[in-house]
Amino acid sequence: MALSKTDPVATRPVPPAPVQAMPRRRGRVSRQRVRAAWLFLIPMLLVLAGVAGWPLLRTIWFSLTDASFSDLTSYHFIGLENYLVYDDGAWYGVLADPVWWHAVWNTVFFTVVSVSLETVFGLVIALTLNMQFRGRGWVRAATLVPWAIPTIVSAKMWGWMLHDQFGIINHILLGLGVIDSPLNWTANPDLSMWAVIMVDVWKTTPFMALLALAALQMLPSDCYEAAKVDGINPVKVFFRVTLPLITPALMVAIIFRVLDALRVFDVIYVLTSNSEDTMSMSVYARQQLVQFQDVGYGSAASTVLFLIIALLTITYLYLGRKQIGGDA
Repeated sequence: MALSKTDPVATRPVPPAPVQAMPRRRGRVSRQRVRAAWLFLIPMLLVLAGVAGWPLLRTIWFSLTDASFSDLTSYHFIGLENYLVYDDGAWYGVLADPVWWHAVWNTVFFTVVSVSLETVFGLVIALTLNMQFRGRGWVRAATLVPWAIPTIVSAKMWGWMLHDQFGIINHILLGLGVIDSPLNWTANPDLSMWAVIMVDVWKTTPFMALLALAALQMLPSDCYEAAKVDGINPVKVFFRVTLPLITPALMVAIIFRVLDALRVFDVIYVLTSNSEDTMSMSVYARQQLVQFQDVGYGSAASTVLFLIIALLTITYLYLGRKQIGGDA
């Protein structure tokens, strides 16, 4: 049935389309939030620039000079000579020093072994603490004690226990018949690095266990209930379900520990001082800067260490952002 010309429905004017004000309002609110965020961030960035940025720039500047602690008022710009220079038929500088490269190898070896052991032990402890048993809260608190102790204190404590004459470690091993004579753990070239690794693993394994335990407690229970109904072996469940789900959290913990281990100083210096058998890149830089009073050379070593850690950090952030973008 056709509508007549006098039909009010047919003659009713069509209302204009509503103005799209919501996206514009959202954009204004978003800009206000960004401005508010920058207002909160600016004081922190200024403090960070003063506390970290300025000393870093001064270190980089000193690495390009011949400054020394004997006279910091008069020094000259020498360019990259502290890093690498060819003179009289030979190469000189940090990058040409075999002691530096030995320190690099020590640092890499320490990082790979200690972080690997901490990851395995931390995962085992986290799986244990994730189970239901009586007194679990007390065990969790006790597990965090090594991590809560300051590194200097724990290193000194282990230095006493590893003493070749009065240390309790040698006393226990002698009592068990494992060794025939006391071992000089921190002075023997074959044992000193392993002693340092042992102390570091004892100190930082709770950190890995804490992050792994946090990841385990956020896993969905549906997968485990289905696996239990199907009668799947618990070992297979761990490698097929648990490990893939907690891998992102483990990778975050591992990268934090790698960056921390690459700049290790305190535990090595307290236990073995300036021994070349365990010297890390940080200990090498400290030796050049403080013991040899060579500010320029020590600053160059510190700058190279900073560049290595910065490169690894940027690489990790780039790969992580690329993976997130690919998953999205």
